[in-house]
Amino acid sequence: MKNTVERTASSVSRISSPGQQTARMSVMNTAAVPAEQPVKRTIGLPQAIALYIGSVLGSGILVVPGLAAEIAGPASLLAWGFMAILILPMALSMGLLAARFPDAGGVSHFAEMAFGPKIGALTGWLFLASVPIGAPVAALTGAGYLTDALGLGEPYRVAVACVMLVVALGINAAGMKLVGGVQIAVVLAIIVVLAAGIAVSIPHLSREAFTPFLPNGWLSVGKATALLFWCFIGWEAVSHLSAEFKNPKKAGVQGVIVAALLLGVLYTLTAVATVGTASYHDGQAEASLSRVIGMGLGSAGGVATGVVAVLICTATIIAYSGAASRLAYSLAKRGEAPRMLGRLSRRSSTPLGGLAFLAACFAIVMTVYGKGIVSLSELIRFPNATFILTYISGTAAGIRLLKGNSWQVRICALSCFCSLAVFPFVGTAAWYPLLIAAGFSLASFLRNPKHAVDVPRVFQKEDPEDMHSHK
Repeated sequence: MKNTVERTASSVSRISSPGQQTARMSVMNTAAVPAEQPVKRTIGLPQAIALYIGSVLGSGILVVPGLAAEIAGPASLLAWGFMAILILPMALSMGLLAARFPDAGGVSHFAEMAFGPKIGALTGWLFLASVPIGAPVAALTGAGYLTDALGLGEPYRVAVACVMLVVALGINAAGMKLVGGVQIAVVLAIIVVLAAGIAVSIPHLSREAFTPFLPNGWLSVGKATALLFWCFIGWEAVSHLSAEFKNPKKAGVQGVIVAALLLGVLYTLTAVATVGTASYHDGQAEASLSRVIGMGLGSAGGVATGVVAVLICTATIIAYSGAASRLAYSLAKRGEAPRMLGRLSRRSSTPLGGLAFLAACFAIVMTVYGKGIVSLSELIRFPNATFILTYISGTAAGIRLLKGNSWQVRICALSCFCSLAVFPFVGTAAWYPLLIAAGFSLASFLRNPKHAVDVPRVFQKEDPEDMHSHK
């Protein structure tokens, strides 16, 4: 028996990368799930760039420029400039890990390789528990802008949000090739509309709007910077799609660099237009972008902003739904989630089990919201803390996994430090990830412990070469 287990471990070591050997028992656990066809590599560099932009460019661009200007005045542009510089290391920390260790588990996979299977699985569940709430929140936010512009009531807002969720799930079910193409079209449409809105605001810019430059002191710039952090996270989501990159090194590194530069320019120009037109005054900070676009487009500006909001939020939902479904597949494959979540489409290799799980969760959340049991402001607080913890876990893993390159380690360390600095500001929302961690711990305790010991028996009657099929 001892010799058999030793031969098993030796064979697994030969087919694993050095990082994967640190999570060898987790690799063995994949044999407990019936072998599935591998996911298809259909994501090229243009699709990767669009997915990165779609996952980061959320509804924040619609409201945060005005809110930041309300806090710090024209000096909020310093906060935008600082974050536009910081966005690159934040993006690269995830891009480097995705390029070097492509896997459907994404951040969960990185954490497993660095800290062991339990930390990896917990990281995965933190992310997976965020998307079922975060996606409906994004849908309701985007739908709210459009229905408000059209003068429609709350039932229409819920209906539009449901359509957005169904469309995002349907596109993901069709496969990543379609997802990539749709994301390119959506992102291009967003950039065109925002660029047009910024361009028409140029005649309305005034020097007086930039004075006094620092009306509320330097502390206000720090507060604005903390607020802007929410506009620059989301890079971790695409790491779950890295196993489907045609060229992980090219898409993972070049993709995040191009996306980070485009986002930095887009955010900065939007902030300049917001401050330069003074559209954030008179208690209209949350509607500042709508006012900016309306200066050039008139009454059609509100509708244009609503369309942009729907496109932005749909792009975000598509990216995060794809990421969460891949993560669900990875967790099921490792024995850390119900087996049904590991089901793949025979035609497109899409994780149908993960998408079905998301669909059920979306239906529950939208029903609870539609009945008035919980408000949007209450819903939005839950996923924030889990997203930050996921990012902390991933960047901390990068510090350990990228030891061979000092500048890559520094990039991950900087990103980890920034994430840690922001986490205390989540406040009482921290109870949500604590509840997830408690549930995960209870499930691990109640799970039959012999699974972890008996897994190697699967290999006892097989030649070492046959274990390649299990992996």
